[in-house]
Amino acid sequence: MNPCENKDAAEKAYMLAKETYKNWGVDTDAAINKALEIPVSIQCWQGDDVIGFEGASELSGGGILTTGNYPGRARNGDELRRDAEFAFSLIPGKKRFNLHAFYAEPEGSKAARDKLEPEHFKKWMAWSKEKHIPLDFNPSFFAHPLAGSGYTLASADPKIRDFWIRHGKASRRIASAMGANQGSPCVDNIWVCDGSKDTPADRISPRMRLKDALDEILDVPLDPKTITDAVESKLFGIGSEAYVPGSHDFYLGYTASKRIRLCLDMGHFHPTESIADKISAVMLFVPGLLMHFSRGVRWDSDHVPTYSDDLRDTCREIIRQNAFDRIDLSMDFFDASLNRIAAWTIGCRNLRLALLNALLEPAKLLIDAENAGSYHERLGLMEAQKVLPISAVWDTLCLRAGVPLGVDWFKPVLEYEAAVLSKR
Repeated sequence: MNPCENKDAAEKAYMLAKETYKNWGVDTDAAINKALEIPVSIQCWQGDDVIGFEGASELSGGGILTTGNYPGRARNGDELRRDAEFAFSLIPGKKRFNLHAFYAEPEGSKAARDKLEPEHFKKWMAWSKEKHIPLDFNPSFFAHPLAGSGYTLASADPKIRDFWIRHGKASRRIASAMGANQGSPCVDNIWVCDGSKDTPADRISPRMRLKDALDEILDVPLDPKTITDAVESKLFGIGSEAYVPGSHDFYLGYTASKRIRLCLDMGHFHPTESIADKISAVMLFVPGLLMHFSRGVRWDSDHVPTYSDDLRDTCREIIRQNAFDRIDLSMDFFDASLNRIAAWTIGCRNLRLALLNALLEPAKLLIDAENAGSYHERLGLMEAQKVLPISAVWDTLCLRAGVPLGVDWFKPVLEYEAAVLSKR
């Protein structure tokens, strides 16, 4: 169904919703404009099940796992870019695209990860410039023979450690080249799979090695106008259930001391922890944050984000901070049991909806009640706002962005599957 077929009904509903929000002191037009302007980095790896272009047929090792065998995954850069472009047409708002290092496209023989250069990503950079989609980047410290021991930057073997240090340096050079090409900093996020399946006898030595390795990677000077460095913690992984040297505590201290960004991933904490509460706490001490949006189900399973309390609470805290010069937003989920374009669409639309919801919060009323000590009024307002007519505002946001309303995106996804994905 074409969005225009619903335009008249959507516009009538919006005028009523606009008046309702105005009575709460909220400007819906301003909220829509702001929600569309916030850049969200969309992860390339949902499109191919985190397999990359090194010749593997499945994701192996590194504390992560992709499950499902839905047909039609992208097998090369051209297919992945085509799929991403189609997904972009269904997702409102400003977009970036997030790559891992093992999505390099060298001409001729395969390049070792510690020998990667910006030229191996020239197709991606040309596409980025043509489509006006800035790129972000990640070194790939997994799915590799030299990650088989479960340790990379924290490895006790200097040959293994040095290989991964070279890879980290190469990745930063690539990210910086991408940033120069697109005229805005490329976020280079470092996550390592290192850890132990069972209880270690020595917890400090791997952390000392990890710190020293990170220092060596990050001490190479690069233009901050082209690159933003970030590091990412994890609670545990498959094969590292008992101990992870790169824990939240480790990286919180590291980022505060090195003055780089801390990545908070919604799935990388204990199920009872909320990263929403962490945002205001850590922002007092670190220069900035990289937010990764995913959904853990019983464990860090990187499910497609739903429009959940966790997602809404996290977006509220981001909007309340109003520090978008210090906070970058990125998706990080992968589900091979679904149509991959549908997964991208659902997850990214849900994040944009949660951002809109946060921007529609009657912040002044809540803060005034709180400052007056009228906590019953604050609670009542928080509850009452939950049933305000956000769906009408969301439909208008989608209309203004030129993307389908509601679930009207189902039909084009099914048509694309029949015409393109089913033939792979």
